[in-house]
Amino acid sequence: MERKFKVRKVLCALLSAGLAAACLTGCVNEAVATAGTVRKPVSLTVWGAEEDRELLSEITESFKTEYSSLADFNITIKAQSESSCKDALLDDPLAGADVFAFADDQLGALAAAGVLMPIENADHIRAENLSSAVKAASVNNVLYAYPLTSDNGYFLYYNKAYLSADDVQRLDTILNIADQSGRYFTMDWSSAWYVYSFFGGTGMTVGLNEDGVTNYCTWNRTDGDIKGIDVLEAMTRISGHQSFLSSGDSGFIEGAENGSVIAGISGAWNSEKLSELWGDNLGAAKLPTYTCAGKQVQMASFSGSKLIGVNAYSKEHEWAEKLAEWISNEKNQTLRFEMRGQISSNVNAAKSDSVMSSPIAAAVMEQAEYSQLQRVGERFWDPPAEMAMCIYADNPPGADFQRMLDVMVNKMTAK
Repeated sequence: MERKFKVRKVLCALLSAGLAAACLTGCVNEAVATAGTVRKPVSLTVWGAEEDRELLSEITESFKTEYSSLADFNITIKAQSESSCKDALLDDPLAGADVFAFADDQLGALAAAGVLMPIENADHIRAENLSSAVKAASVNNVLYAYPLTSDNGYFLYYNKAYLSADDVQRLDTILNIADQSGRYFTMDWSSAWYVYSFFGGTGMTVGLNEDGVTNYCTWNRTDGDIKGIDVLEAMTRISGHQSFLSSGDSGFIEGAENGSVIAGISGAWNSEKLSELWGDNLGAAKLPTYTCAGKQVQMASFSGSKLIGVNAYSKEHEWAEKLAEWISNEKNQTLRFEMRGQISSNVNAAKSDSVMSSPIAAAVMEQAEYSQLQRVGERFWDPPAEMAMCIYADNPPGADFQRMLDVMVNKMTAK
């Protein structure tokens, strides 16, 4: 009897141990299974140009698929002009996007305000991108954003039905051919960004002082081979030509559409639309030379890059960093060129067959030799545009150009 009791006791102990082990194993398996199926919800907001909405939608969908096992994403895309992104962010960083596209001239202010932090994997990003784009994304050699494009500048578009590659080397020739055909050449004199093109190749300078806020400028120079008044006299002759039209992008596109415009100065963002309108007749080249002080002066340009930034105040900063790098990687920069015609900053993407065979890319690279990285303070923008539009509107004969230049430079360089 005692033996039976002991055997029963041993069996119960073994059974209990087995049940406990089974229970423990089951709990662990359940926990593992649960851990594998529960994904953290992640909400991110992306700011980009309205024209990039379809592109960004495709890119963010592929990002969500790539990381679907790790998080449940809710990514909202909102339209925000790249040129005014800084103002929107500095107004209220906490309400700003987690990830945003912006023009590189806003980098310094965003970094100084603490909205942008240094990129952690900077060496990897530097190695993957063109040195010019890396420079545009850096402050004092510290990388603060992800390079996205290398084409944030301008060049000449022309209709090959009217103009040849030789014709577009000189602005005088372009204007004369436009006149003969009853059509126009256009560029935007209401923007100092484009007005710079007349001064940039003259030896006169403009730029940002070491304080990072104020400007220096010698556009009112009174000595040298080319003086400030020589440039204004040249601009007066150009504006007085009946085939010259000062117009922004909308006017350029409208003119190309109705056939009244056969050439104009703009950037890569208009390549897709102009390709639709002009088809095989779409031509692109560096900016032409213009006549100034009896010489042919090469028109210059501001250059730069579009960048992707990560808001330092993002509640999902780690995921925002991953998304920013995803948006700017080789595959998606190639997709950006295919969908939007924007030239890649990624070294490998820039060497792709589609980019290398593009007349737009060729024009950007040709103009790069005559371009300056855009680094100017806020006071730069209004005075040159006001002066240029005064010349365009009134075409003043015998105007006191030196006084106009002095007033402009004083405003631009004010503390």
